[in-house]
Amino acid sequence: MINGIKVKEILNKIDFVLAENKLFLSELDAAIGDGDHGLNMNKGFNAVVEKIKTLPDEDISNIIKASGMALVSNVGGAAGPLYGTAFMKASMAIAKKTEIDINDFINMLEAALEGIKMRGKGVFGEKTMIDSLEPAFIEGRKALEKNSEAKEVLNIIKNSAENGMNETKKIIATKGRASYLGERSIGHQDAGSTSMYLILKTIAEEI
Repeated sequence: MINGIKVKEILNKIDFVLAENKLFLSELDAAIGDGDHGLNMNKGFNAVVEKIKTLPDEDISNIIKASGMALVSNVGGAAGPLYGTAFMKASMAIAKKTEIDINDFINMLEAALEGIKMRGKGVFGEKTMIDSLEPAFIEGRKALEKNSEAKEVLNIIKNSAENGMNETKKIIATKGRASYLGERSIGHQDAGSTSMYLILKTIAEEI
């Protein structure tokens, strides 16, 4: 079980990891998109950290919801509404909880995935953040159903997200700016799937 204090620590660590990787993410995005994904994500999570500082530690869903609102307001492009929706939907899966466990986390991933698909009208295999998140959720849930230890489930989530991210190099983009390139988008790793992987990796490692 983790509490609100730990959730805030994890969000702070995500902010740090995205700051470290902002140029890498923007380079990935520059190859097939607008080239600003890393800077936008960095700006968004800086805002998250500021927003949650003064929030009470008890209500985890409120911390996650506030994070989502900060992302919608501060991340440019399509990523803001998508990540913001993901966090806000995830918060609804753990309403009023003061502690969350691995079951709650899987429910949060499912809600986040549904939110992104609904908001972006996207599906798996279109070279987007869904390509990291969906396999992470599916494989994580399978592991949980086999009664795997929480640590093992988190490792599977992290590894499945990484595999999904790497697979985007083989996909023709059909969403967003990258879709204009058609087959020329093959060979390029998707920036959104990479930021999603970095977030899930950080969560898994911090817990």
